[in-house]
Amino acid sequence: MKTKSISENLIYHRKLKGLTQEDLSEKTTVGVRTIQRIEKGDVQPHLQTIKLLAIGLELEVNDLLVLDNPKEETIQRKWMLLLHTSPFFGLIIPFANVLFPLFIWINKAEDNKVYDVHGRAIINFHCTINLLIIISLLLFFPFPGFNFIGTGAVFLFGIIVSLKNTMSALDSGTCYYPFSIPFLKPKSA
Repeated sequence: MKTKSISENLIYHRKLKGLTQEDLSEKTTVGVRTIQRIEKGDVQPHLQTIKLLAIGLELEVNDLLVLDNPKEETIQRKWMLLLHTSPFFGLIIPFANVLFPLFIWINKAEDNKVYDVHGRAIINFHCTINLLIIISLLLFFPFPGFNFIGTGAVFLFGIIVSLKNTMSALDSGTCYYPFSIPFLKPKSA
């Protein structure tokens, strides 16, 4: 069962009470624009704003708040670990560094925006790494011997960045894959 977001809860309770955004704004001293942005999901409101909205809607704060489910956070953490570590299969199977995260991303991107953002970043980075490795291997013909250093450097860079981002994603939920060509562009809002 999917839990509702704070924006969905606000819309639901506001409409249930038969209030427009303007009516709710007058009852709560929260600006209409702020209410619109909360309902669109553009902002995470401060607790004080939630309290004002709850009072205006004659509700308990918990009726509007979306409490994080620790079980869901554990599941999300496991998917993030799988998503960020799956490119290491590319050390064993050619192009698995793109194919494995691509498969996970295709199946999980709709479930959570975090999977979508991280998946795109991982796939873009590893497509870029594959392209650079292919180019460095092709440089064997004009520069025999020197391509070994370039290929090794690209390979090592890919491993280090992947490890760093795996740890970062698990610790803070963020990732940064530098020098990525945006093959998969972010969804436009």
